[in-house]
Amino acid sequence: MSVRLRLKRVGMTKQPAYRLVAVDRRKARDGAELEVLGHYDPRNKENAIHINPERLQYWLSCGAQPSETVKSLLAKIKPNPNLEKKKN
Repeated sequence: MSVRLRLKRVGMTKQPAYRLVAVDRRKARDGAELEVLGHYDPRNKENAIHINPERLQYWLSCGAQPSETVKSLLAKIKPNPNLEKKKN
């Protein structure tokens, strides 16, 4: 099973919010996820992204591939020194 890290849309009409999830690549966008890793609210400009760094690092180490959108969101997050130590 190949795992992908991607966004799952939640929220009401015209009020989007997203969950960052680990999901089987073959599942639908809003299908069943393996684990919820965090959430993203594009309407809230400050503190819009909340991610559990330990679980994110775990899934990346297991070979999960982030989607293009998730890659760009992760690039916006301030570097976490704890994540940097775990990568080395």
